[in-house]
Amino acid sequence: MSEQSGSSRIRATGKRRKKSSRRRRATRTAAWSLAGVVVVGGAGLGYAYVHLNGNLQAVDINTALGKDRPSNVDNGSEDILVLGSDSRSGANGEYGTDEGAARSDTAMVVHVNKGHKSASVVSIPRDTLVTRPDCTGDESGEPVAGQRRAMFNTAYEVGGPACAVKTVESMSGIRMDHYIEVDFTGFKKLVDKLGGVEITTKQAINDPASHLDLEPGTHTLDGEQSLGLVRTRKSVGDGSDLGRIQLQQAFIRALMQQAKSVGLLNGTKLYGIADTATKAITTDSDLGSVTELARFATGLKGLGSDDVHMVTLPVEYDPADPNRVVPLEKAGEQVWDALRRDRPIPASATEQSAGDKGDAGQIVQ
Repeated sequence: MSEQSGSSRIRATGKRRKKSSRRRRATRTAAWSLAGVVVVGGAGLGYAYVHLNGNLQAVDINTALGKDRPSNVDNGSEDILVLGSDSRSGANGEYGTDEGAARSDTAMVVHVNKGHKSASVVSIPRDTLVTRPDCTGDESGEPVAGQRRAMFNTAYEVGGPACAVKTVESMSGIRMDHYIEVDFTGFKKLVDKLGGVEITTKQAINDPASHLDLEPGTHTLDGEQSLGLVRTRKSVGDGSDLGRIQLQQAFIRALMQQAKSVGLLNGTKLYGIADTATKAITTDSDLGSVTELARFATGLKGLGSDDVHMVTLPVEYDPADPNRVVPLEKAGEQVWDALRRDRPIPASATEQSAGDKGDAGQIVQ
């Protein structure tokens, strides 16, 4: 679909550095996290100083994608692609061998309704087989050929954030207004700065692959344990990525509850959170300044965990490869159509999906 006339909400202006304002009440306005990133970053942004801009990394999605994108529906709603990167380079090396390219370990499309009073989150399993469109590599600038039956997370691997955005837009027919990414090390530090996240497990979790060992009961997870939880898969549910997504969604709800206490912290503590958050995330160029992140967080002030509806993209196991899943086209269209129309996702959309049928989400409360 072609772009509508008028300015886009992701402007092709590159990385910007603006002076920040002391938005005192922004400590509470970011009580919701966008997969554990914005909640901590936004909470401290009200106390951020100008030099925090220097921590931020931004990607000019608009320039990379050009005009061959879904129409920009400017009705006050916002659609954000949130990725967790599983790069094994640098400080992330303890989680595996660096194979030269990062992948999107976690992917969520977040739709904030036009009144910013509710939100829908659609998790996309990384093993979903999709038709990846032709892209342009972020760093090389070289064209990357599209591919049928490509795993979803290869889009980020071969073409970076812009290719990931283009793939999601191709799947959904929805233009992404923003992009937010956090990596393993940044995630750990954010949780530690927040003071940990309290969860209750209904059964033991012992996963050697994610280094997580928890007895049933209530725990305050530090950053390392939190990362272990959102990466756990083989020891819960059916051992698939679908079960891990359920754990991730349960953890996000717990993190959102924990974030309510952020507004009670002193300025020094808040500044530490902001410093950590701005070092941890990569955004699109429109969010590439402390001022813009604070504005964005302010727009989320009315959202609590009860206002966020989380689902997994409707999928079924691939008949040719049980280690992969394929989208249920009609059910998936119900989901994307609801977001396009700024309406709640109907329950019927996920009734036949393998994604929300596991019991992994019941393990964590």
